[in-house]
Amino acid sequence: MGRWHGVKVAVLYGGRSSEREVSLKSGAGCAEALRSKGYDVTLIDVDLEVADRLAEAGARVAFVALHGRYGEDGCVQGLLESMGIPYTGSGVLASALGMNKTFSKLLFRDHGLSIAEYRVIPRAEAGRVGVADIPFGLPAVVKPAAEGSSVGVRIVREPDALREACVEAARYQGDVIVERYIRGAEIQVAVLDGSALGAIEVVPAGEFYDYAAKYTAGTTRYFYPARISPEAQQRVCRAAEVAHAALGCSGATRQDFIVAPSGEPYILEVNTLPGMTPTSLVPKIAAGNGISFADLCERLLEGASLKA
Repeated sequence: MGRWHGVKVAVLYGGRSSEREVSLKSGAGCAEALRSKGYDVTLIDVDLEVADRLAEAGARVAFVALHGRYGEDGCVQGLLESMGIPYTGSGVLASALGMNKTFSKLLFRDHGLSIAEYRVIPRAEAGRVGVADIPFGLPAVVKPAAEGSSVGVRIVREPDALREACVEAARYQGDVIVERYIRGAEIQVAVLDGSALGAIEVVPAGEFYDYAAKYTAGTTRYFYPARISPEAQQRVCRAAEVAHAALGCSGATRQDFIVAPSGEPYILEVNTLPGMTPTSLVPKIAAGNGISFADLCERLLEGASLKA
């Protein structure tokens, strides 16, 4: 029997971010998996009354299945810490750092990880950006600094499209990041409790692994293990472990990389609450290691703790 059997487990899902629909799917799937393992689970759709809902439910532990702002950025984690409710995933600081690409890139660089050249554009200046402001030129990737699931991300190849992409990215939270486009394989690594489970290659039908490719069945091909050399596989997995530790993460994370033809892994970001839907990558990688979805959810729950 696990240590959380016999107590009320609250699965937090939904929320108020742009990734709400994904979170609803993740949470429902995780709740069903935990119930199949004999846990007493209640689903809580996170809103402004979430503290009252947790208290009313008598929650003793929280399984966090949120994505995006207010759920993946340290906000809910801080609430749970203040209420004394152990929870899954990373703590307040690691969650905040993982969500903010501006600060996480600085840590990645300080820990010797390869990152693409980039420029941070303040939101107020997004409408005035020109190619002359981007020292590495085009093509470039434009993204919001504090969103997940590739929300607001565009690849810009033509000068006339740069300003429009920056203005679109500025609609979301945080500054705008413009990165040098790196050609290579899109590789995702799952890290569980500090150790890499493996690397999966994603080949989307479109230009890159965007929101639709992530969550629409049949739009992406997956290759596990990734179709890269054993040496590149080892390098990207080691880099993922370094990134996980650099941010101080806990539980399961997913690291996004571009692996160049040379085998060099360029880290894009760390997802501190990776998706747990049928098309999500951490469950796919776990399955490739003989870990069922229900077993994965139970392992995450068993690792729930207070981090402050």
